[in-house]
Amino acid sequence: MSDWSLYIIRTAHNQLYTGITTDVARRLLQHQAGKGAKALRGKGDLRLAFCQPLGDRSLALRLEYRIKQLSRAQKERLIADEAAFTALLESVKNG
Repeated sequence: MSDWSLYIIRTAHNQLYTGITTDVARRLLQHQAGKGAKALRGKGDLRLAFCQPLGDRSLALRLEYRIKQLSRAQKERLIADEAAFTALLESVKNG
């Protein structure tokens, strides 16, 4: 079984992209090479803004979906405040 992680990438224009993977470093390199998500192609310099190991794929998928529903301000809060992320993670785990 692979350990899944959730990551958030910040583009050169300060946009945020959320994804999941079993290898964050590899996935970031793929995105930077233009071989990852179409949403990130041609967006300039990409930086890893947030990364959190989660364990199983199911939890990672559910959390990715929830984060993608959040506003930009809420995503920025998750990146800056560990307690905000923990609270969201617990709400996803508890269904």
